[in-house]
Amino acid sequence: MAATLRRGHTEMSGRQPDALPHGDSQRLVAFGVVSVIATIDVGTNSFHLVVASVDPDGHLEVLTREREPVRLGSGGEDMKRLEPAAIDRGIAALDRMRRIATHAGATTINAVATSAVREAANRHEFVTRARDEAGIHIEVVSGIEEARLIHQGVLGAVPVFDERHLIIDIGGGSTEFIVGEGAEPQLLRSLKLGAIRLTDRFFPEGRTCKRTVRECRHYIESFLGHLPSEIAELGFTTVVGSSGTITALARMCAIRRGDRDNRTGRLSFNETELRSLTADLVAANTPQQRMSIDGLEERRADIIVGGALLLSETCRLLGVKRMEVSDYALREGILFEQLRRAASPELDPFHRLGDIRRSGVMYVANSYHEDLGHAEHITDLALELFDELGRLHQLDDQDRELFEAASLLHNVGIFISHSAHHRHGYYIIRNSEHLTGFTEREIEIIAQVARYHRKSAPKSKHADFASLSSADQDRVRWMAAMLRVAIGLDRSNRQVVTRVRLADGTECHTTEDADTLRLIVRVPPDEDTSVELFTAQARSALLESVTGRAVVIEAEEIAYTGRAAHPTNGVHAAAAPQDAAQAPAALRLRP
Repeated sequence: MAATLRRGHTEMSGRQPDALPHGDSQRLVAFGVVSVIATIDVGTNSFHLVVASVDPDGHLEVLTREREPVRLGSGGEDMKRLEPAAIDRGIAALDRMRRIATHAGATTINAVATSAVREAANRHEFVTRARDEAGIHIEVVSGIEEARLIHQGVLGAVPVFDERHLIIDIGGGSTEFIVGEGAEPQLLRSLKLGAIRLTDRFFPEGRTCKRTVRECRHYIESFLGHLPSEIAELGFTTVVGSSGTITALARMCAIRRGDRDNRTGRLSFNETELRSLTADLVAANTPQQRMSIDGLEERRADIIVGGALLLSETCRLLGVKRMEVSDYALREGILFEQLRRAASPELDPFHRLGDIRRSGVMYVANSYHEDLGHAEHITDLALELFDELGRLHQLDDQDRELFEAASLLHNVGIFISHSAHHRHGYYIIRNSEHLTGFTEREIEIIAQVARYHRKSAPKSKHADFASLSSADQDRVRWMAAMLRVAIGLDRSNRQVVTRVRLADGTECHTTEDADTLRLIVRVPPDEDTSVELFTAQARSALLESVTGRAVVIEAEEIAYTGRAAHPTNGVHAAAAPQDAAQAPAALRLRP
């Protein structure tokens, strides 16, 4: 997939969206563009918008970029709250970006929030106001997911796909480290180290002294811990930096060596240039003094020392001699992720091998399940219920994928303890670093469905459940309801219930069936399935609640016809066994 960058980056200063070139929309129509899409990186320091067109062949062209310094997050350690004034600034910036994107013809706008929002106890207030006042739906991503998206973005700008590469991205609240070769990252790390966080902790108002600089260096080294040795063990041949702090330092290095025209494109610097620049920045004790250093933007004068020390110490500990700089980062990674999910495999920008979301789920499942076969069989039945009840729940394919993940992972809490394992499962899923490809919201839904697969039904008095939107609460209720029945259908872990379907109109036995949800489960002849039928019926109360119908479960005796065809078990319809002779020994007809 080709990506063309239109030059002309604009710093927002309350500019109205009609300043966008009107010729863009006409040109898109003339060239038969399928769609115009936009992404917003809701960062700790700045918000970034990118608007791009996609033609019928999957070629991407960036139409415009916007950046607005918001300073959404603050705090030397955890960014526990978003201040009211910061929220107001953020909502105003999102509203302006939405109008610019809409004016450019964007049909979808994806916004992703990072450390400042994900750490804030009042993030729900910001996300809700963004939706209601600015018309922007924000997805909050984990640090690991942020790193994965940055990796995708950088691969779209710097030709390091075939090399073992190290990517470092310094933001206001966090720093991401990625080691990769090809599309698949070998290491993804996100640390609570950033230019704003270090400034708030060591350099209030941007003021420095020898003692605080020394303490900051020691803090960075101790915070990195074993990460340098992990990265050294994997090795790398090329190092790429991304995002605002590194780009600003690289431009200052370029100016100091006489390259004043390199405002975009392939910036780079070496360790000597970085060390010299950092020393000069540190020697200037106030933001005002720092402004005498050529190339420093005023809006970064207070936080640049924290960012420079972080990069300098990181490069020293990792042995980085030279760093290339990527124009693309998180926001482009979000853009590529949109295209990857929407496009056919042949248009995948990085020719990814396999589904990163499913591979993460299977990694967690294999790490914690005592009996993965049991979980996979329950998932088969759960997904059949999902498909059969589609007209009632009206959930979509993305919801189906979340349900599949929750079904596979519902029992992982047993690894800690059987008692209250549904709650342990919630904790494991919610805090796993391996569920890459999912947003924070999606992980929360998966974790809550696993949480409610047994015991209490979802209740508004449960704080985690109450924090969900009403639509997501409905999702969790429906998914938990279907999962409970599917679990009951394999209560004895013998996999004797092989299929489940919704009875059609010809099988209704009374006039009361309009108020009844009749489920037909397929079982082998002469097999005792009374335990499964009883348990599934006993666990159908939540399904009755969400459907408003009585649930009746009946058995039909049919010889084994193979597992359901879906990606979880790798069985496709053409390959599924269709007669009893092909069935596993445990399910074959008795002589």
